[in-house]
Amino acid sequence: MKIRKKSLSAGVLTIALAVTLAACGGSNSNSGSSSGGYDKNATVNIGSQYEPQNLDNTAGGGQGVTEALNGNVYEGLFKLTDDGKVEKLLAQDYKVSGDGLTYTFILRDGVKFHSGKTLTSQDVKYSLEKVIAKDSQSARKSNLEVIKDIATPDAKTVRVTLSQKSISFVYNLSYVWIINSAAKNLKTTEDGTGPYQLDKWTHGSALSLDRFAGYWGTAATNKQVVYHYFKDATALNNALLTNAVDIVTSEQSPDALDQFKSNSNYKVNDGNSTTKLLLAFNDKAAPFTNVKVRQAVSSAIDDKKLLESVWGGYGKEIGSMVPPTDPWYEDLTAVNAYDVDKAKELLKEAGYENGFSFTLDTPNYDPHPTAATFIKSELAKVGITVKINTITPDEWYTKVYQNHDFTATLQEHVNDRDLVWYGNPDFYWGYDNKQVTEWVKQSEEASTTERQTELLKKVNVKTAEDAASDWLYLYPQIVVANSKLSGYPLNGLNSQFFAYDIKKNG
Repeated sequence: MKIRKKSLSAGVLTIALAVTLAACGGSNSNSGSSSGGYDKNATVNIGSQYEPQNLDNTAGGGQGVTEALNGNVYEGLFKLTDDGKVEKLLAQDYKVSGDGLTYTFILRDGVKFHSGKTLTSQDVKYSLEKVIAKDSQSARKSNLEVIKDIATPDAKTVRVTLSQKSISFVYNLSYVWIINSAAKNLKTTEDGTGPYQLDKWTHGSALSLDRFAGYWGTAATNKQVVYHYFKDATALNNALLTNAVDIVTSEQSPDALDQFKSNSNYKVNDGNSTTKLLLAFNDKAAPFTNVKVRQAVSSAIDDKKLLESVWGGYGKEIGSMVPPTDPWYEDLTAVNAYDVDKAKELLKEAGYENGFSFTLDTPNYDPHPTAATFIKSELAKVGITVKINTITPDEWYTKVYQNHDFTATLQEHVNDRDLVWYGNPDFYWGYDNKQVTEWVKQSEEASTTERQTELLKKVNVKTAEDAASDWLYLYPQIVVANSKLSGYPLNGLNSQFFAYDIKKNG
């Protein structure tokens, strides 16, 4: 699972293809309008608030490295499309043994890395082993630890044996970048197989990608893309208004949207997000060991009012960890819904009639400080005192995620299909329900997706009833672009932003 952050390691929890078998092209986004031809030699300037920490997604590159490099510079055996489907990419074909434990992948012909080296099965083996290595911070490390053995009988064949069945195995492989096994210094350089190669990265400013002439699939529709990085939404919006950038990947300032909505030179797109803002309790730390306390806190916070104050009508209320785009979604917003009287009654039943106090560890970038202040005000109405402790993303990673040294925290979780983390009692929030853990285990070993969905719906309901966390709202995915652009992705799946289909009219 990945957490949305400016500088927090992508592998903290960073989490999970629209191409044909013969090409990387084929956009799922009909965004913008295109009249006449487009400039095949165009430079597309992309504005973002998420700069990579480094260029290695197994070494804490952060959200920005996924946004810039995933699908653009690096590719996987499989790809997660903008509408959430898994499709073959570098894998031309694959088969699964009858017992579900052995996967045999046949690699596509004619694929070369940017260095000119031909892709072989050894590169795939290296890339998988890099993800599950002891020091890896990869998004899918724990999911892929079911890998028992990786064999390479020939240059085109990879045979992976699992220790137990994993119905999500192919889906999880869509997160694994295939890297040249001889590559060095991947924190500052790259050697992928994608439609772009790295041109230049100027820390604190911009990262540019050039169309790769030796790409195995359909060439990118533009010659170059440049990611420009901004510290705040105002500066980013000003860059769009002055044509310094052509598109904003994720608008963070809804108050600024009117100036774009009323201007025919721009298009405001409201796509689907998988990013949840959580008030995450440490379920192993008092008083949040008590389910009634967690339920009370959840009931005391007016999520709708918070969403309106932060996003001004954009985004959605969400009653669990599961966004509507996940297969096991159910609308659970009525569970532990806003009800101050109920919150007070639950506190009384839990033995906290006079309330209690706790520290809320809060990342120092928007919207966390705003949300923390709102939560403090809401909980004061039921006698709960909140002390806000503002910390940096790096401090959050060490204090909260690694050391579990917190009582409650705010954090954004980006990935789809990340409900399964509630089946892991060692995860940072410490939720430990043996029935949920068993359901999650059974769902992963299921023989059909129908059975997997059935079991994870049970997990969804149970974690919601237990108020395992308080899921405050689902982010909107607002992409604002110059009206000359088309072909850009609309949705915010796992922070990826495919640039290769973007067309820029003259």
